[in-house]
Amino acid sequence: MKRCISVLVVLVLLAVCLPVFASPKPEAKEELTFLYVPGETDPFYMSIELGAKDKAAELGVNLVVSEYPKAWGPEVQVPVLEAAVARAKPDLVMIGPSSNDAMIAPLKKLYDQGIEIITVDTWIGDGNYGKASDWSFPLAYIGTDNKLGGVQVAEKLAEMIGKQGKVYCNTTSPDVSSNQQRYEGFLEGIKKFPNLEFVGVDYNLEQVQRAQQQTYAALQANPDIKGIFGTNNWSTQGAYQAIVSAGMTGRVKLAGWDATDEVIAALKAGQLDLVLAQKPREMGSLCVEWGYKFFKEGAEIPKQVIPGFEFFTSDNVDDPAMQKWIYGK
Repeated sequence: MKRCISVLVVLVLLAVCLPVFASPKPEAKEELTFLYVPGETDPFYMSIELGAKDKAAELGVNLVVSEYPKAWGPEVQVPVLEAAVARAKPDLVMIGPSSNDAMIAPLKKLYDQGIEIITVDTWIGDGNYGKASDWSFPLAYIGTDNKLGGVQVAEKLAEMIGKQGKVYCNTTSPDVSSNQQRYEGFLEGIKKFPNLEFVGVDYNLEQVQRAQQQTYAALQANPDIKGIFGTNNWSTQGAYQAIVSAGMTGRVKLAGWDATDEVIAALKAGQLDLVLAQKPREMGSLCVEWGYKFFKEGAEIPKQVIPGFEFFTSDNVDDPAMQKWIYGK
């Protein structure tokens, strides 16, 4: 009987102790590998890379940058993504998804393989990663509050045209979260001014020439247009080119989005009037910083991390303090 009790005691002790020795807490990896996949070949995404590289060097993260997609769209981005993942075997993918919906499945496939995801500049689904859904798996969205930016552009454009007259918008694709939010914010903003009349929107599918043609056609159909909003670099370039071609420089006020060298040069030349500058270098830096904190410190990343934005006008475009907001600087 005593022998049975002794055996039972030993078995109980083993049952208590074995999990401690059999399931040690995994140690953090010595080196982390993060993969950055841009949305397309664009100065904005190149600036995100610069910020990510600086922070990766500071924190000792191995940052791999994929090939830059030659055009916008999941049919171009997905092969780039898959090839880069196979090569880099990353712990984390930082990506600007080129579609709200079509990029959900390719990214979920990677997540199911144990790769964490942060979306930068654009999101998947409705961008709400904090609620249970088919697209709630990314750690975070890091990017501009695009709707707020659209609202503020509308308010500033309204002031420039005396709070009355016709306004038009040229944007990119309806399934790109960032530009759609800008457009929606713009519509919300102009509703504050009862004497503004919205005459329409065109989608240029990331093509400057198409944006120029669309804007020129809008000006011909509505020669009394007083204000135009271009929702990104390509839209803005096409819009100011159309205004110049129509001989309406100065008479039609143009508010653009994205402080590229080309757009800032046009602002200095008086071919447009307002430019919203995002903070892409900060976005890249924040992606790496929060990814590092997640893996090394077990930090919980906010589901949305929102850098601010700045506005360029003819009054401040030469201000030394503003030059850091030009993309690539």
